Amino acid sequence: MEKNTRIAERNRGYFRAKNLLVLNVVSSPGSGKTTFIRETAVRLNGKLRVGVVVGDLATDNDAARLKTSGIPVIQITTGTVCHLDADMVAKAAEQLPLDQLDVLVIENVGNLVCPADYDLGENLRVVLLSTTEGEDKPLKYPPMFHSANVAIVTKSDLAGAAGFDRDQALGNLHRVSHHAQVFELSAKSGAGMDGWLNYLEKQLAGARA
Repeated sequence: MEKNTRIAERNRGYFRAKNLLVLNVVSSPGSGKTTFIRETAVRLNGKLRVGVVVGDLATDNDAARLKTSGIPVIQITTGTVCHLDADMVAKAAEQLPLDQLDVLVIENVGNLVCPADYDLGENLRVVLLSTTEGEDKPLKYPPMFHSANVAIVTKSDLAGAAGFDRDQALGNLHRVSHHAQVFELSAKSGAGMDGWLNYLEKQLAGARA
């Protein structure tokens, strides 16, 4: 862990020198991370340039889906490791054209436990909670949600069909992630995406300033 912390700080300094805004996107499997990242990149096209590091236990399916949007993507296959660490990210980032990017998105392994302990050198940790997985996820996985700078409720278009209790979910988020910026959106329909994209543009401007 000490080694990871040292490498994460080195990553952070390197990314800062490259004028990058770096996001560490975490969630449970099936929450919609890949679609969310792809739609973020597509909607920022012409405004901000996005590159992605994808972490998965096996397969490069998510990386292939992201490449269809025309953005640079590097895959990390972790095998049996349930999280990305700072060294993996450092080596993967070397393969991306960082000087040509504004935003680097790290799609972490689908897991709400292990990634909570690993700083990757990011500016923002973004945790996703989908309307299809229940309102009590923040209470079940408090370290992850408490460590997040941003909490995003995804798949808002499916809330009715899933019987999602919005008030309860937001109450749980504010209880555990009381310091986090919260967004509700549907990457598929586009509802709520503008607020998220405007937030990213402001965060990048602030980081560069």
